[in-house]
Order: sequence, then structure tokens, then C-alpha cells
Amino acid sequence: MVSKTARIAFVISEDWFFVSHFLPMLRAARDAGLDPIIITRVSRHQPTLERLGARVVPLNIERRTVGPLSVAASVRRMARILKDEEVDIVHCIALRSIILGGMAANLAGVKRRILAVTGGGLLTANKGFAAAVSRALLKSFIALIVLRGKNQFLFENVTDPLGFGLSADASNVTIVPGAGVDPDFFQATTPPKAGGLRIAMVSRMVWSKGADLAVEAVSIARQRGYEVSLSLYGNPDPSNPRSLSEETLKNWSSQPGIDWRGATDDVRQVWAAHDLACLPTRGGEGLPRSILEAASCGRAILTTNVPGSRDFVREGHEGWLVDPDDAMALANRICALAKTPELVAQAGIKARARIVAGFTEAHVEAQVSALYRALAVL
Repeated sequence: MVSKTARIAFVISEDWFFVSHFLPMLRAARDAGLDPIIITRVSRHQPTLERLGARVVPLNIERRTVGPLSVAASVRRMARILKDEEVDIVHCIALRSIILGGMAANLAGVKRRILAVTGGGLLTANKGFAAAVSRALLKSFIALIVLRGKNQFLFENVTDPLGFGLSADASNVTIVPGAGVDPDFFQATTPPKAGGLRIAMVSRMVWSKGADLAVEAVSIARQRGYEVSLSLYGNPDPSNPRSLSEETLKNWSSQPGIDWRGATDDVRQVWAAHDLACLPTRGGEGLPRSILEAASCGRAILTTNVPGSRDFVREGHEGWLVDPDDAMALANRICALAKTPELVAQAGIKARARIVAGFTEAHVEAQVSALYRALAVL
């Protein structure tokens, strides 16, 4: 039987990121009989997390500062928290938290670790020598971390483990269906009946997500005479070095058929008003939650053939895949779909069915709860 006193610490950069993506992990921890704390930078979500049964320990895990002195100071502070809180299991979420939390766990003597890779971010999306060096350094850091203790990896697609010298079927690897979604909350709705092909993109407004490609592709389609429109939902991310500027987004919004609407409080209303979800990501995804939510609402997905996206979307079934960083290929597909709205509607039905079959929060909770129980009894 799992001890009721075993304590798990989630290490994550932002409290909003935990609330938007990882509440199933919190429920899984409680289901496994663990006492959860969350070490994170606090904005406005601490009351929500505490209502759900976690204690929040504020710590500023700066996402843009990567100097050795800053990293060392963060590791020392986190290690002190882990010792003071008598943590038994550390669950580090996303690459920066894996590095900082993993080193802190080593320093604090916490031997049971879950390292949750949610995608490669800019390290994967960026190309060139500097990005390659960064990826090599990242692998070296993680190799040092996993030399000690009992480490389990969580990945959201079957490709990412290869970048860490692992395989998807290794005993220390678990593949989870992203963050999962609640199909009872994100219910399927009937697509709008008029207005041409209405496309929406829901994401942070950063370079890696490919909003510029969506804007260019829709503009090309409109120039060819197709009745298509694009709504962009999401805000810039000041902590991301390649965030789009508000000026750029407003300039796009002045173009015919393009509308930047900022963040949305209820994405269900977005999909009730649109036919097709578009995410032309350049890569670095785990398994994008935005496409899972759209699929649960019964919307077809147009995305790029990169890890994560292609783990959910099967070409011609739940949606369509185009090559990354190719606005013309995206435009060609949009034009084809504008001529065949019945195919878009059918793909939306299939996308909803795929969610229910294996991409729900319940699926994630069951997998992660079993992992927590196994670690708690070691």
C-alpha cells in the first residue's frame, strides 16, 4: 500500500503552465496517495492549485536567464526547498526544469525522479550550429543527472526519446498522450454553416508556432480567389526570445481575412465559430494541447509533419500534414480544403473519435498514477 506521507514535488517554470496543461498529473498524484507540492514562479494561479489540493512553493525559475551563476543559484535554492520539504519524488516538467530540478535533486539527495519532456522548444525548432551545440550540451547535462537515482522519463511522442539516446519502449520511458483533454468539457459542436472556410490558430504568439506561415498561406489562398479567413488566438510571450511583437500581430490583423484576437477565455467558443484548426509549427512540440482541444470539439486539424503533431493527426483521417516552414504547401492545402468542406467536417468527426479512444485526461491520469505508485514503494 502506498504511504500517505510520501511527498512529490512538481518543478515547473510557470504556475499558468501547470494549470493549463498538467492538472491530470496533480490528480494522479493525489490518487496515488502522495502529498503534492508545486515549485514554480507564481503569477495568479496559486489559489486554484491550492484549491485542488497542492501546496505551492514560490520560486522564480527564469526562462530567459541561462548564465552559470543564475543557474547555480537556482539549483541551490531549489535543493534547499527539496531538503526542507523532505521530498521523496521530484517530477520535473519541461527541459529547463529538468536541468534545474534534476541537478537540485542530485544535490538534495532525492533519488526518485520523473523527467517529463514536453518537447524540444526552440532547441528543436531552431537550426544551425548554435542550436546543435545547445542540444549537445542539454544531452550532456541530462546524462549527468541520470547517473544517480531512479529516473523515469515521460514523453508525449515516440520520436523525442531518440534525442536522449532512448527508445519509446524502454523500461524507463512512458509515452503519454500529451496532457490529455476532458471530452465532456470540450464537446463536439456543429461547424458554422456559412462564411467560407473559417480557420483558427490557438497558441502562444511565438515564432516556433508558425503564425507567420498561417498568415502568408491564407493571404495566398485569398489572392487565388478562395473564401478563407484566419483568426489568431493567443498573446506574445515576453519570456520567449523569439516572441512575436504586438506591432507585428496588429499589422497582420490589418490585412484582409486576418484577425488577431488575443487570448481567449474559452476555446470552446473559438471552435464553435470555426471550421478548421491550423497549427503550422516548426517543431519542438511534445503533443500540442491546442490541437487536442480542437479535435475534442470536433474540428479537423491542419498542421505540420513534425513529432507530436503527426502522433495525433494521421494524413487524411483527423486532418492533414504539410512540410514545416513551407507556406506555399500550406496554402495549397487550404485551397483544396476550401473546395471540399465535407472532407473537413468528416475529419472533424474522426478527430473527436480519436480523442475519446486514447487522448483523454483519464488516459493520462491512469498512466501517471501507476508510475507514481511504482516509484512511491521503491
